[in-house]
Amino acid sequence: MTRPKGPARAAIDIGVVTTAPEAMVAFYRDVLGLNPIGRLLTAGGSTVEQLAWGTSLLKIVTLASEPPVRAVPGGVPAATGYRYVTLQVDDLEGVVERCIAAGVPVVVPATTIPDGSTIAIVADPDGNWVEIMREAAAR
Repeated sequence: MTRPKGPARAAIDIGVVTTAPEAMVAFYRDVLGLNPIGRLLTAGGSTVEQLAWGTSLLKIVTLASEPPVRAVPGGVPAATGYRYVTLQVDDLEGVVERCIAAGVPVVVPATTIPDGSTIAIVADPDGNWVEIMREAAAR
């Protein structure tokens, strides 16, 4: 078996299905600072709002029909599978302050981890966890 070649683009994109697209876009755009790229309509009638963080994309997906099951809330300890995304920032305290001012739940307050980096975890309007991280070297 041959190993796959490297990425065509140095990024990982993630899609988040929601039933509250306006609240989700406002949170990621206005509170966390992701840049709106545009809206796509799929052949099946779903809508995809694209927001950029560096070269990565967050895709807020609204399905044409409401999904029958919701994601398990509770972040990391609640279930297997994708449980959070991480945004690397220079101004962790400023991001957390904006979250607090916007009424965003802060699941884990700013905490220094053993490697010297600082993290905080907030919950988006659907309850998905977002880790905000300032690496030790960025201090």
